Amino acid sequence: MIEFQHVHKSFGGAAAVQDLSLKIPKGEFTVLIGGSGSGKSTTLKMINRLVEHDSGRILFQGEEIRSFKPEDIRRRMGYAIQSIGLFPHWTVEKNIATVPELLGWPAARIRDRVTELLELLDLAPATYRSRYPHQLSGGQQQRVGVARALAVDPEVLLMDEPFGALDPVTRSTLQKEMLRIHKTSGKTIVLVTHDIDEALSLATRIVLLQDGQIVQAGSPTELLTHPANDFVTDFVGRSDIGIKLLGLATVASHTRRGETATGDALPAHTSLREALSTFVARACDRLPVVDEHGQALGVLHFADLWHRAA
Repeated sequence: MIEFQHVHKSFGGAAAVQDLSLKIPKGEFTVLIGGSGSGKSTTLKMINRLVEHDSGRILFQGEEIRSFKPEDIRRRMGYAIQSIGLFPHWTVEKNIATVPELLGWPAARIRDRVTELLELLDLAPATYRSRYPHQLSGGQQQRVGVARALAVDPEVLLMDEPFGALDPVTRSTLQKEMLRIHKTSGKTIVLVTHDIDEALSLATRIVLLQDGQIVQAGSPTELLTHPANDFVTDFVGRSDIGIKLLGLATVASHTRRGETATGDALPAHTSLREALSTFVARACDRLPVVDEHGQALGVLHFADLWHRAA
């Protein structure tokens, strides 16, 4: 769907991106990660021509992006950023409807789309559509920003540090929302973050950048188990790689079916990392597990987590 071919970009003579070649298939959740100045935001902005590349080629659906008018390609790509950028004197509904109105959608279609998106992002339409940004929490504002980016059902969703300014609880909630949206819609998503835990929890593929170049690209498991060099090992967290690996698997995958145990049960979708925390907090070595309907599924053993991390 999106392809970089030997792309270069400089600002004031300093290279921001160097000889970047990358393919992002349709439906993939790609996370661009790296330290400050690594070129991740520049790479993202070149996709929708907010930043123009100096040389090389960037293809969208097989065509060079410069063959599109900037406004045309941006209509096909939703864009959400950390600062949200909601219009303060417009209601939530009007903010979400910004692009559909520019495209001349009928009022009834716009209203239906706003309702659909508010429900998708767990914002009750009757409660929130007529509110103004200052009447929303930071997390609610960010949800509205995502809804606006999705308003015309874009083929690609670009997100630049979208959750960076939020508190940890709200951030975790919205990360789970994005995973749900990706799973249900199958959209191609490209997200920029500096947070390795966020990248590991969201990505189907991680692209780690340093000095405008790709150091390694692969699945979260590949980066944790087969780092390309010491830089990758240090970036993903040399001292807690085992713990991070636990975060990539769920309790369901290690439940011993048919066994029983006492105590409060873990949902099967809980990560093994969360389960480890529960084991430590309860000072036990066995936990009951239930499925999505609350029915007994089996038992998770602490020893099984130990072997998985090892």
